[in-house]
Amino acid sequence: MTDARYQELCASPRWQQLAAQGARPQRLLWASTSTKNPAYRDVIYVEELIGADTVNTLPDATLRAFRDHGLARPTLGEGLEEAKEVMESLEELGVSMAEVTRRLQEEAVRLFVEPFDKLLAAIASQSAAVRRSAA
Repeated sequence: MTDARYQELCASPRWQQLAAQGARPQRLLWASTSTKNPAYRDVIYVEELIGADTVNTLPDATLRAFRDHGLARPTLGEGLEEAKEVMESLEELGVSMAEVTRRLQEEAVRLFVEPFDKLLAAIASQSAAVRRSAA
């Protein structure tokens, strides 16, 4: 979901009714925002994703870099028209954002599933060892 869409939903009459009854919006979560490409600034994804009602999970190195030389200001709503134009031009060039998104989601899930499976295997192994020693 884009920030613009999020803001639109929060401003809707339906949401306003819910908010009047005590509902609170779910905050946008940005995860894995370390910079992978060394040609980019090491805090680019932190700086570009600062906005109201957002949470950003930062690796320690990125947090240290941001504390050292990052700029904290609300940037998430900036350049929306330009971003829309870029996205439209990608589609015109034959780049399917639906396909790119699907692929990124699959890769991201895999990157979380593999360590989780290893964690579960380690827990099962330790549990079995504890049961054997208690028997």
